[in-house]
Amino acid sequence: MLEAIHYLRKGIIEKLSGNVLINGVSVPIYGRVPTNANYPFIRVYSVSNDETDQNQTSYNMETLTRIECVTRFSSDDGGELDCNLMVSQCLQQLRTRSQNYIDLSANGFNIYTSQNEGVKYLEEDLKDFTYYRAIIELSNKIQQIDSVGGLQIELQNDLQS
Repeated sequence: MLEAIHYLRKGIIEKLSGNVLINGVSVPIYGRVPTNANYPFIRVYSVSNDETDQNQTSYNMETLTRIECVTRFSSDDGGELDCNLMVSQCLQQLRTRSQNYIDLSANGFNIYTSQNEGVKYLEEDLKDFTYYRAIIELSNKIQQIDSVGGLQIELQNDLQS
């Protein structure tokens, strides 16, 4: 069994990049937020990768990925509307019907379900700014369709060089 979550995370970042706008400006999408990041931004990170639907013919897994939308404002200068707008645009791109799921076939995987497990909204009043965050939890069920591909080929190539 191979792990698919890093391919999924990369696919989410690629699908959101350039497709989430606030005031006509593209919101940056990060896997790891740089120290000099500008606000607002979106962070995509993995939570878990669990084997599921065990059977004799295929490997299946359920992955949980979080998409965190973050904004900040000086005291009473803004609110959570930008978070709401980013969440809506993220869900429009990611929570689609099966024909528009992220394509992982080149890596030997097939997404067969995608579900929004919920959105959690947080507000933090700190000395410098008020921070608004919305965290989308996205569940995907993935089937390994190619046992000799994707990560296995990458690892074999790394070992040979």
